[in-house]
Amino acid sequence: MIDASNLKKETRYGLPAADQILFNRHYVLGYSYYFRQAKWALEIVDKDKTQIQRIENFRPDYRIPERFRADLANYLNSGYDRGHLVSSANQIETQLQNSETFLLSNMSPQNPSFNKGVWKRLENAVRVLNETKNILETYVISGPLFLFDQEVKVIESKKEEGVTLPIPHAYFKSVLTENHRGTLRIWSFIIPNEPIDLDDPKFEDGVLEHFQVATTKIEKISGLFLWESLVGTKITRDKKKIRKMWKYN
Repeated sequence: MIDASNLKKETRYGLPAADQILFNRHYVLGYSYYFRQAKWALEIVDKDKTQIQRIENFRPDYRIPERFRADLANYLNSGYDRGHLVSSANQIETQLQNSETFLLSNMSPQNPSFNKGVWKRLENAVRVLNETKNILETYVISGPLFLFDQEVKVIESKKEEGVTLPIPHAYFKSVLTENHRGTLRIWSFIIPNEPIDLDDPKFEDGVLEHFQVATTKIEKISGLFLWESLVGTKITRDKKKIRKMWKYN
């Protein structure tokens, strides 16, 4: 466990372990050398109303050792999107801030339908939550999940034989809000990395509600401690329960 007490603001409530911690200007990311992608990405959602042009300058993150980092060639003609963990639309105060989200260290191979469908809907819903009255700050941690009782498919490197980029089975997102009174609330989700029909009748009570899980379930699958700086009986209970969804439509 890393002591995050003297680090960046977004790490206030915890900083999970990783092979390499990448401190960006507006978010923090924990990278896995083994999976050649992030284990998690942690941010505070920007409340700024500025509407800047999205800067799609996807590029490798040269802070990561070459033998462990992904590059643009990994995704070319792979059939998978370069899926954001920290959404570019969450970081819109300046062009530099937005550009930072297009580092490949912030990308993970996502099924295109998943990326442009349910994952995008969850990202939009988090922004709705962030704009709710009395919400002071919204912290979000996202990352890939690998289920080792299932086959792990990979994208083969076009540069070096035997080097692969594993494709996650699912993704998680855990959202922590703090209101003006200091009250904390947590919502967590696990969504399969596959096409999901958002109009399926089984979602009549809400699409995102269907994928809510206890935060402890994410911890068990990922091997990460989430929000580990929070202690006490109440937060322990909150991490074990599924909270009612906010209104996001």
